[in-house]
Amino acid sequence: MKIAVPKEIKNHEYRVALTPTGARELAGRGHQVSVQAGAGEGAGFSDADFQAAGAQIEADVDTLWRNAELILKVKEPQPDEVARLTPQHTLFTYLHLAAEEPLTRGLMESGATCIAYETITDARGGLPLLAPMSTVAGRMAVQAGAHSLEKAQGGAGVLLPGVPGVAPGKVTVIGGGVVGENAARMALGLGAEVTILDKSLARLEVLDDRYQGRIKTVYSTADALETATRESDMIIGAVLVPGAAAPKLITRSMLADMKPGSVLVDVAIDQGGCFETSKPTTHAEPTYIVDGVVHYCVANMPGAVARTSTQGLTNATLPFVLALADKGWQQALRDDPHFLPGLNVHAGQVTYQAVADAFGLESSDPASVVGS
Repeated sequence: MKIAVPKEIKNHEYRVALTPTGARELAGRGHQVSVQAGAGEGAGFSDADFQAAGAQIEADVDTLWRNAELILKVKEPQPDEVARLTPQHTLFTYLHLAAEEPLTRGLMESGATCIAYETITDARGGLPLLAPMSTVAGRMAVQAGAHSLEKAQGGAGVLLPGVPGVAPGKVTVIGGGVVGENAARMALGLGAEVTILDKSLARLEVLDDRYQGRIKTVYSTADALETATRESDMIIGAVLVPGAAAPKLITRSMLADMKPGSVLVDVAIDQGGCFETSKPTTHAEPTYIVDGVVHYCVANMPGAVARTSTQGLTNATLPFVLALADKGWQQALRDDPHFLPGLNVHAGQVTYQAVADAFGLESSDPASVVGS
């Protein structure tokens, strides 16, 4: 199969969809891997590294896309990239379509087959291709939030661990999944007072047992959210509804009760964000202030630690990439019921129900698309 790895063009996105190690695995199976010149530099992988692994380097981006059958990316395609997609292409990347109607319609118009990392499942009901970047984003959320709390960044001037004689900062994490636990773990490691809100008692029991009470666990209600807004120095939004838009849990009116200079970090911004006042930002301008509250809403947080993120992502995606390359997308999805939910768009049709629901579109059954 002809596989293309373009250079990411989203603002301050330094990751690449495949490591040289991954390229070697594909080339060793007889597949043709073409990597855009310079695609791996931001993650510390040179063109020579890819060539040594058996990949070809392509300087012309139009040629790269035109000759490809399978396109591997990290972030959702930008407008210039959507314009290059055709029905011959299978696109495998993060899509997060439920928050992006123009992108959804653009992919439909392209006729391409679009498979999303974030909606592939596993036998335990997890999201194995979202998990590694969720881990990175959760850990980075505290790092970014702590920096945003500094006075020079518009924050309240609070040091999360405090100092002897001064109480530590209070961090509330909304959502106890992969992002939330990793954020809480980092905040706890810094010495903050940490609370996790979640609606799953089973998950709260797991977290309470795992951290032996060092992290407070609270069932998420309107009262609990209001208490969090009044008392927290930092709130991290880590709520995920797989493939769907994130619920808006903190409203504009609730900001009036927050401490001046407190910080909201919205890790759910890829899915539209879980704060009413959230809007996507970039690493170039990561924060803005609404009603005295600092908002950090960078939509590609793991891109800032591109080498770690690229290695973690390829570890997770490579088995699926190999299946697509060896079998073709239809057979690969037929053979794996957990791979099948990754299909979001095919031949002008939306094939993921939550995306269709978000925009009032009809949805096609992915099982009928891949056949039997």
